[in-house]
Amino acid sequence: MNDDAVARSAELIRASGRQPAVAVLLGSGWGSLAQRVQDALTIPYEQLPAFPTLGVEGHRGSLVLGRIGTQQVAVLAGRKHAYETGDAAAMKGALRTLAACGVRALVQTNAAGSLAAAMRPGELMLVADHLNVAQRSPLFGETGAQRFVDLRDAYDPALRAQAHAAALRAGTTLHEGVYAWVIGPQFETPAEIRMLQQLGAHAVGMSTVPETILARWLGLRVLAVSMFTNMGCGLEAEPLSHAHTLATAQAAAAQAVPLLEAVIGALEV
Repeated sequence: MNDDAVARSAELIRASGRQPAVAVLLGSGWGSLAQRVQDALTIPYEQLPAFPTLGVEGHRGSLVLGRIGTQQVAVLAGRKHAYETGDAAAMKGALRTLAACGVRALVQTNAAGSLAAAMRPGELMLVADHLNVAQRSPLFGETGAQRFVDLRDAYDPALRAQAHAAALRAGTTLHEGVYAWVIGPQFETPAEIRMLQQLGAHAVGMSTVPETILARWLGLRVLAVSMFTNMGCGLEAEPLSHAHTLATAQAAAAQAVPLLEAVIGALEV
């Protein structure tokens, strides 16, 4: 993504008069949060030169600027996944743009498969750490020392503590664990699920890790929340499909989205 596209995209956002402090990247099933943004201004991705063109059902592709509580936010309604083109840097231009506009933290959401019997479909997990199983980076082609990003505490401990406190006030269970990124788009085999369990993963999905790497490269703090839509392949008899993922995520959103709204409103960034 070239510097000119980022600069033009940032100028369009600044021209709106909005000054977001928190960016929120919505995964499958989380889209209704965009409807909860107050004083909302919506900009389609196609009007922002540094933003991607999307092609996955459930990802509509618009930037919503406004407030959640007193928090000034930029909500990214849709992400481009590495499994679409093989490019792990698909969201680089969007995140570079938001960092240039003064965003200080990135809140990520995703739909994931559970690898732990105690974490059931419909429940939520804060990401404490990740496994880059795909071993791909969105920083290929970058130069200089800054590309050697330190990923210790990639998922900000203070932000996680604030999220847990918000969940406790809401009376909602919020698990915490390790998220494994696989590139997809095919689902995992039972053998792969067993491997990931042995590696210490509690959740598996096809997103989030590239954006976390990009955010830390840009100096942004990161918080990530997984919504479990299924148990990992082979752990239960139910067959897996993208339609099933979307249906389960939409059903779980009634509880998940209000909690996310409360978490964002309570963040101190």
